[in-house]
Amino acid sequence: MAVRVSAARGRGHRLLLDRAGIEGWLDGGWGIDALLGTQTRPHKDVDIIVRVSDVPRLCRALEARGFSIRPEGTPTNFDFADPTGLGIDVHAVTFDDAGNGVYRMANGDDWIYPCTGFGGGGTIDGVGVRCLSPEAQVLCHAHGYVPTQKDREDMEQLRARFGVELPPHLQRRA
Repeated sequence: MAVRVSAARGRGHRLLLDRAGIEGWLDGGWGIDALLGTQTRPHKDVDIIVRVSDVPRLCRALEARGFSIRPEGTPTNFDFADPTGLGIDVHAVTFDDAGNGVYRMANGDDWIYPCTGFGGGGTIDGVGVRCLSPEAQVLCHAHGYVPTQKDREDMEQLRARFGVELPPHLQRRA
């Protein structure tokens, strides 16, 4: 039952975004599970990518559902939480002329999501969702932080299913 409830939370983002007229993509753990078509582990939050121009509409939609914004964050990276503990980590991007997603990080640098990365699709509990491609997931996990064992296991599952190449630091350690 816990897996079913958790999966409902993962796919629920799509319904909320669709109702608000917002195009969004799953990233992180739920994005990987969507690509794989199954929930592989519990998740503490849902990571989504949306356009900067959609942030006000997203905030209104989430606040109407009982979410509140956590005090830390930036205009392009912030977290919401609801009273049950569900977290939503938002990464807001602007799209350049080539279709790449430009994400302004807290340090002021820009991270570029390649345009091809937004072509991913998968399912959560039988519901189709947009998500980053396997290659974009690897790219996101390869830079910016030290991967955990959980991250390495996620990456290995993408390698096994989709044949994506992994840098050595993302490969599962024996």
